[in-house]
Amino acid sequence: MSWITDRTFFLFAVAFYGVSTIYSVFLWRKGFRQDNRVCYCLLAAGFGSHTLAMIGRGFSLSRCPVNNLYEATIFLEWTIVGAYLVLGAWSRLRFLGAFASPLLFGIGVFALMPSLDPPHGGTPHFEGGWASMHAASVLLAYGAFGLSSVAGLMYLTQERDLKVRKLRAVFSMFPPIQRLELIIGRLSAGGLILLTIGLAMGARYLKETDGVYWTKDAKILWSVIVWLMYSGLLLMRWKFALRGRRFVLGAVGGFTFVLLTFWGTNLLSAIHQN
Repeated sequence: MSWITDRTFFLFAVAFYGVSTIYSVFLWRKGFRQDNRVCYCLLAAGFGSHTLAMIGRGFSLSRCPVNNLYEATIFLEWTIVGAYLVLGAWSRLRFLGAFASPLLFGIGVFALMPSLDPPHGGTPHFEGGWASMHAASVLLAYGAFGLSSVAGLMYLTQERDLKVRKLRAVFSMFPPIQRLELIIGRLSAGGLILLTIGLAMGARYLKETDGVYWTKDAKILWSVIVWLMYSGLLLMRWKFALRGRRFVLGAVGGFTFVLLTFWGTNLLSAIHQN
């Protein structure tokens, strides 16, 4: 049926994320005192529809669907949901979904803005295997950073409850904050590795197409800043014993920066536009 397009499937996915957000409010009110699978199942259903949207758009372009802001945004969101579903298989991390749902719903609503997905009029500048692998690796990295930020919010909530001696912390299904910190560190490290691989692939692609490994493009400069930011955060953790709340705030703040500046730098980038 002609009315069912890749955007239609994505709209269904955003609807699932919205219902999960509403249900998350009830989990907060209950104090997370039971292992509830509803959020996980709602996000899994949304992920299925989201995947169909990605596949539909990818087949229509015959390439990795990251040709404009809409495609880059839904790819980023897809990686966050996918990573959550893997971690959420462990019941003690399943409530990450209650923290992730509002973020996913907000990103989804933003992605549906018509101005982010103009009609394709010409051949995208970024084509080929190197470009697709570059885009996929970088967006997977941002997905890992995003999930580490979500785990960070869970950590801060747990820490606050412990400080004020709320019984919710005693009966909570959350994992211990020490384990959450470990998870945040590993997700951030995994994201940094993926970002490094993605940037290397992007440099290789530029060498093949433009004869240079580096150019003063807004998105490239921004990506290097993000790489330096997370490298510095992890270096401070491993070499200078940055631990606990300060490290977690760094992870949350890092992804907040990514989230607030990602779309603007895409618009300023000449090589990431049609």
